[in-house]
Amino acid sequence: MISLLSRKRASSLALAIAMATGSAVVGTAVIPAEASAQRSRDRDRERDRDSESAAEDDGGGYSAEFRAAYAPLDEALKVEGVDINALRPQIDALIPLLVTNDEKIAGGGLIFNTGITASDRSLQLQGMEIMLASDKVPVEQTGRYNFIAYQLANERDDHAKARRYLQGAIDNNFSSDNISPPDLQIAMAESFFASNSLTEGFQYLERAISGRKAQGLAVDEQWYRRGLTVAYENEVVPTVYDFASLWISEFPSADNWRDAVNVTRNLNTFQGPEILDLFRLGRRVGALQDESDYDYYVESADPRRLPKEVKDVIDEGYASGVVSRDNLFIAEALEIANGRISADRADLPALDRDASASGAGLRTVYAAGNAFLSYDDYAKAATFFQRALGMPGVDTSEAMTRLGIAQVGLGDYSAARASFEQVQGSRLPIAKLWIAYTNQLEGVTVPAPAPAPGPTPAPAAEPVAG
Repeated sequence: MISLLSRKRASSLALAIAMATGSAVVGTAVIPAEASAQRSRDRDRERDRDSESAAEDDGGGYSAEFRAAYAPLDEALKVEGVDINALRPQIDALIPLLVTNDEKIAGGGLIFNTGITASDRSLQLQGMEIMLASDKVPVEQTGRYNFIAYQLANERDDHAKARRYLQGAIDNNFSSDNISPPDLQIAMAESFFASNSLTEGFQYLERAISGRKAQGLAVDEQWYRRGLTVAYENEVVPTVYDFASLWISEFPSADNWRDAVNVTRNLNTFQGPEILDLFRLGRRVGALQDESDYDYYVESADPRRLPKEVKDVIDEGYASGVVSRDNLFIAEALEIANGRISADRADLPALDRDASASGAGLRTVYAAGNAFLSYDDYAKAATFFQRALGMPGVDTSEAMTRLGIAQVGLGDYSAARASFEQVQGSRLPIAKLWIAYTNQLEGVTVPAPAPAPGPTPAPAAEPVAG
């Protein structure tokens, strides 16, 4: 089993961001009676002179209709123990009267706070949306208000609306003590995943990774893990292998490598030769952590064909304590390997000579490549695999994989990458992991793949003060 991949999909608030609305009561507007009345009189006169011009006013002020509805409702809501449900007709009647920006910020605040008092998320969202539409929210609070609207819409599974307000929070540089700009970006990807818009979610996440790398900023491991998990659970190929490769390139621990190898195994039905090359990689990166891993490796290598490699693998399994000496399959394989090694090694010079002959056939040349690879004679192995690639009937992807393995052993990383990149078909995911390992050995920083056009994350921003 793979440790990182939970079958339960994380919610789009998997960042453990608590709802901010419960205590985030916004201040309602105070409408001074005289100032309001004067503005209303001025506005009425303006309407009398030129109603069309008044319609193009700056959006400020309070109409007499608004004040007549707002003031008694505001007073009633301040009464301790007020029955909010009894006031719903008045609240509903106020909403159509919110025309000017001043009316929207005041009325939206009253509706939002009423929703807080009544623990009514729907009212809270309605009030917050009205306030945000007013263009009167203080600049320093715009990001916070958008974030609250995002949370409220997200709780209702209105993902499209939630993403709109989340983008507003990102654009306005919202952050808090426990919420950073990168948290908002991963939340955006989660929103796409939650609405089953997987392609858009992967695109967003890939762009966010690329953006942070381009700015020389660290990328949280969770971003790679989440992309890999969602792609794995939904069997999105080759995206799952792209995220696996990106992840282990940045965080190449033995446990992570094991998970990457297991992801590849679980999504494919590999034959023995493919399993062998996958486990050859697993052996190098410390991903053979269960006794069954050694069983698979030994079975695919076959002590009758590759006795030296089988013996080495079993000896390592015994030394690590992972493989029990009571394992009869392993014990029998070791006995066969020990009985074959001397004769097998003695045959190598003749095999070398026959495979190097001008008239050598594919079978002989390929057998020589396999034999010398198993004895870690990478130079000879590379020579024979290279020659085999020019012969009719060769399995090009298998030969390219093994040529790349030999080139990794020689430290010729550029050539190894070029070989692995030519692998196709069922071996493609195996080659991608070998490329990631090659990059790890060479210390190459791998950029995120450029996804197709899609939603673009805002650049990372400095946290807002306050």
